[in-house]
Amino acid sequence: MPFRLLVPFGLLCALLPLHHGAPGPDGTAPDPAHYRARVKAMFYHAYDSYLENAFPYDELRPLTCDGHDTWGSFSLTLIDALDTLLILGNVSEFQRVVEVLQDNVDFDIDVNASVFETNIRVVGGLLSAHLLSKRAGVEVEAGWPCSGPLLRMAEEAARKLLPAFQTPTGMPYGTVNLLHGVNPGETPVTCTAGIGTFIVEFATLSSLTGDPVFEDVARVALMRLWESRSDIGLVGNHIDVLTGKWVAQDAGIGAGVDSYFEYLVKGAILLQDKKLMAMFLEYNKAIRNYTRFDDWYLWVQMYKGTVSMPVFQSLEAYWPGLQTLIGDIDNAMRTFLNYYTVWKQFGGLPEFYNIPQGYTVEKREGYPLRPELIESAMYLYRATGDPTLLELGRDAVESIEKISKVECGFATIKDLRDHKLDNRMESFFLAETVKYLYLLFDPTNFIHNNGSTFDAVITPYGECILGAGGYIFNTEAHPIDPAALHCCRRLKEEQWEVEDLMREFYSLKRNRSRFQKKTMSSGPWEPPTGPGTLSSPENYDRAREKKPTKQKISLLSCPSQPFTSKLALLGQVFLDSS
Repeated sequence: MPFRLLVPFGLLCALLPLHHGAPGPDGTAPDPAHYRARVKAMFYHAYDSYLENAFPYDELRPLTCDGHDTWGSFSLTLIDALDTLLILGNVSEFQRVVEVLQDNVDFDIDVNASVFETNIRVVGGLLSAHLLSKRAGVEVEAGWPCSGPLLRMAEEAARKLLPAFQTPTGMPYGTVNLLHGVNPGETPVTCTAGIGTFIVEFATLSSLTGDPVFEDVARVALMRLWESRSDIGLVGNHIDVLTGKWVAQDAGIGAGVDSYFEYLVKGAILLQDKKLMAMFLEYNKAIRNYTRFDDWYLWVQMYKGTVSMPVFQSLEAYWPGLQTLIGDIDNAMRTFLNYYTVWKQFGGLPEFYNIPQGYTVEKREGYPLRPELIESAMYLYRATGDPTLLELGRDAVESIEKISKVECGFATIKDLRDHKLDNRMESFFLAETVKYLYLLFDPTNFIHNNGSTFDAVITPYGECILGAGGYIFNTEAHPIDPAALHCCRRLKEEQWEVEDLMREFYSLKRNRSRFQKKTMSSGPWEPPTGPGTLSSPENYDRAREKKPTKQKISLLSCPSQPFTSKLALLGQVFLDSS
């Protein structure tokens, strides 16, 4: 008998059409400037509390006003908050923290670290800060962005993770000792997300350093997961990386799986990789066929498709944002509204929510200030401009300040039913939650650049464009500039020859009147040679150095597309005729 989802009456409003311009509590739509200021104050209350009470530990304990190490003793909150500082406009503190991190962070330590968390928080945070350094006024070294202290730190951290990938399947262990490698007794069972969440950071690192090993191991891990999917196209929750056998066979879009799907899409966009997008679209068909019920997504048995858990997890709230990235706006909005109704019921998203019963799941009633629903609101607002999406941002600010704010920062909500607090403020609160809230209320932030301004940067490998927009957020909300992946690739000799010929051809066209008489009287024109010409890469580089490094006008010949068109293009470019 097929499963029928019973939606409680209180949730029916989530399925109704969205009313554009719905008023706030006082009868007016949320004021972006007001809430932008509130979010900035929220950030500094948390950030200053960390610096005063917890640094150099990883995270703040807000109820006891002290700190503790959680993910490896990296001063993690400082790394995670670095690019948020710049997005909020604090250039001087960004510069100071860059110096602090260089002086204090050491990866050559005897610590067992999560491969997944170290990658998304540390490697991702350092890469993002490295690529944003020039914008933040940091004096970058010669050769940037292909070199720099933060890039070297990111590479060092990533190399500490590489031993985890040395398995028969190429899928990594979940934990590695940063000094000794994988411990002999380490469990071979890793969650799906812990295997498939590397391509964004590792491909960026390979492109910037020229070492292909990082992208290679990330791609192998992705392919092994793809080859391990069930006959109905689903993947489970945990797998044995030595044997390739599924240990937990629950399939869904939430905890343990989530960022695997996210990185197929973001990796495809970042790398313009049709294969990665095709993989996601195949998964998306199976997800719709077997896990979707009335715009909710349940957990099912990966081989049979039968419902195993009719629950919504707070981590699943990233899904509408991912749907938005591929242009599936209508489905994204309907699912978002379901999740938003749960938020309004509790003032936050419980870790687990029983959909048929319309209430929390025992021992899963907490809300650790996660960002996923706010993240989806930001993507949807950028795609639609619907002011109703600002209401989620307003509700999030009001709820977090009312329930979670304490003297030393913001505390995890242990139980949304009675608003009891827990003594932890995770680093993602500053990396993700505050950042997405601020970007939701700040439509003119440089992160939202539509390509109308950019920087032209001279590198050892030629000129490249940075800061034109299109940033790809890793799963810890660290923005990666996709243009940077093209800055540090050495051009092949034949590419230089073609480029020189094209430049000479257009130079000839521009000066046709000057050369016309000469070419008609003395035979075919030949490329100029000798000192000062552009007939070699070396001379071409010297010529480029004379160019201005800042451009204010887009080089695109076509007019700038609206955001919705860009999303539709990203969603359609990889699709076949069906």
